[in-house]
Amino acid sequence: MLLHRSGGLARMRAHTPGVRFLAALPNAPLSQPGGVHGQAKPSEKLWRRKPLFRRGGEDVTFKSGAEAANLLVEEAKRRDGDQERFIETYQGFVLTLAPLFDRMPKYAWIAKQIAEPERYIEFRCAWIDDTGVSRVNRGYRVQYSSALGPYEGSLMFGHQVNTAMMKSLGFDTIMTNALVGGVGGACGGADFDPSGKSEAEIQRFCQSYMTELHKYIGPDVDHPLMGANVGAREVGYLYGQYKRINTHVTKKGQGILWGGHPAYPMAAGYGVVCFAKHVLEDRGKSLEGKRCLITGSGKVALAVAEKLLQFGAIPVTLSDRSGFVYEPQGFTSGNLETIKSIKRERGARVGRYIISSTTAEFGASDKVYETAQDVDFVFPCSHTNEIDYETSNVVLAHGCAGVFEGAHRPCNFEARKNFKRQGVIFAPYRATLAGAALTSGTELERNPITEPETLDGRIDAKMAAVYEEVKATSAEFNARGDLDVGANIAGFLKVGGNMIAHGAV
Repeated sequence: MLLHRSGGLARMRAHTPGVRFLAALPNAPLSQPGGVHGQAKPSEKLWRRKPLFRRGGEDVTFKSGAEAANLLVEEAKRRDGDQERFIETYQGFVLTLAPLFDRMPKYAWIAKQIAEPERYIEFRCAWIDDTGVSRVNRGYRVQYSSALGPYEGSLMFGHQVNTAMMKSLGFDTIMTNALVGGVGGACGGADFDPSGKSEAEIQRFCQSYMTELHKYIGPDVDHPLMGANVGAREVGYLYGQYKRINTHVTKKGQGILWGGHPAYPMAAGYGVVCFAKHVLEDRGKSLEGKRCLITGSGKVALAVAEKLLQFGAIPVTLSDRSGFVYEPQGFTSGNLETIKSIKRERGARVGRYIISSTTAEFGASDKVYETAQDVDFVFPCSHTNEIDYETSNVVLAHGCAGVFEGAHRPCNFEARKNFKRQGVIFAPYRATLAGAALTSGTELERNPITEPETLDGRIDAKMAAVYEEVKATSAEFNARGDLDVGANIAGFLKVGGNMIAHGAV
């Protein structure tokens, strides 16, 4: 096996004090000391004798990477057992790090440290509705890790937003951002549900939220991004209030919150499909002519459908909370424009599309996987845990050959294991969603897209690099082809290397 000098694998040499590496040989096998994860000093073995935890006056040590991973999960449950969604995310992540803990036990202490966010902010958002009644919601911003740079991550509004969700999303954003480099991880939002609210009420709420949030964000501190129920209009209201309070001005489409004008909202969805393209090409396959099931109908799902059409694939479904629409022969670009125009109306549901189509079918959203037949690939872009073990069996029964996640953890732990066990290509969201960080306002300010470069070109090149790094990392840690393991270890090594350099902070 040859050394792939890309991303965090190469940089880890500079951030691992106490580990001896021989002279840099361009083609040094990784099994030799000159490799990135080569043999360390004998003193490195002493880490196994150090207590990972101290409980009841007794030291708790581990003998294997799997034991260390299980101890970390048990500790997370002890501390945050009431935060089920965060525990599921942390557990699914840490268990894949066992091969790393076997080779470099000290990273178990980094995994313990990163279980706790650097800063957790929760605050009151008071606003007045259209009838003059005072309303109160709860706002959040979890600034999880700044090991790689300023915090960066999405904002989202919805009744489902709570502490566990914010920590879970913030944690995952660290690893996703690490794969493209340069920024840390964060997440925020509020338990404000914009459905059924007037435009004036949404504006007043955004202003109230930003009145408190502005104290904790800034170009050198934290960069909020778009997320669920936080689109172009909400970003405009948020930036307007930020500018008024801070007398801050930035160029349109650049800087914090894109100066109120989000650029390239399709980037995340395009990145998902570009990642899928590179995965398939590496296996001698392609997207052309393949039937693709898509769930969701938000920014990411619509961008996924659009990019699939550009690559010659056939998207056959889209969905939302009201149900799903199924085009047996696939959506055309004209069909997608119709759905986009429907979704631009706040609160509109995708079911209205069947009025404009004589071939479309409509059904309950939980039946989408049962209705769509002869599907080649699945792109779940809707919500967390939408595919459980039973649903994964339905997907497999339809002949699906690959699942490419386009939302935050749409496949639960058992579904992921089932797909891997059956030999289905599984691309995890921590890798596929990395494209969103390429078009944040601050990134475009530092590195604008100028001719002859294009958005498609930048995303395609970066997702190709992410795939190669993930693939190389999975192979190096004896999990060849397991992109979930590769993405988790590759991202964690970048963050962990810097955390070691920074010390216990």
